[in-house]
Amino acid sequence: MRNQQNYQAFQQIRSKRIGTNMSKQLRQKYTHRSIRVVTGDTVKVVRGEYKGIEGKVTKIIIDKSSVAIEGIKKEKLKGGKFDVLIHSSNVIITSLNTDDKWRVRILENKDKPAAKPKTVVKPKTVVKPKTVVKPKTVVKEVHK
Repeated sequence: MRNQQNYQAFQQIRSKRIGTNMSKQLRQKYTHRSIRVVTGDTVKVVRGEYKGIEGKVTKIIIDKSSVAIEGIKKEKLKGGKFDVLIHSSNVIITSLNTDDKWRVRILENKDKPAAKPKTVVKPKTVVKPKTVVKPKTVVKEVHK
C-alpha cells in the first residue's frame, strides 16, 4: 500500500520526500536531523559503490528519489559519459546551499519558545437571582 501511495502521489508531495540526513555538525548547528536536498548542497555518499565520495548535487530526479552528484559519472561503451543517480537515502548533507533565505530562516527558527501559560483573566459576570414562579394548581371539578 505504501508503494502505491508513493507512486500515485502528486509531484509536490514526491519532491518533499527527497530528504536526507544532515551531518553531525549541521545537526548541532541547526537542531534538525534531516532536510530536503536542493541543487547546490554538498553531500557525501555513505552507502554503495561510490561510498566516501563527496560532491555537489547537480541534478535531482523526483520520480526516482535520486540525486546526481558532481564528479560521479560512468562511461558509455561508445565513449560518452553520463551521471550516476544515487538514492537520496544513501547520502548525507555536509554543507547547505544557503542561497535560499527562506530555507535558512526555517532551519534557524527550529527551537520553539517554552509554552506560555494561558492566564487570560475574564471579567466576572454578575449573576442575577432568578425569580421562581410557582405554577398555579388547577382544581378540576368532577360532576356526579
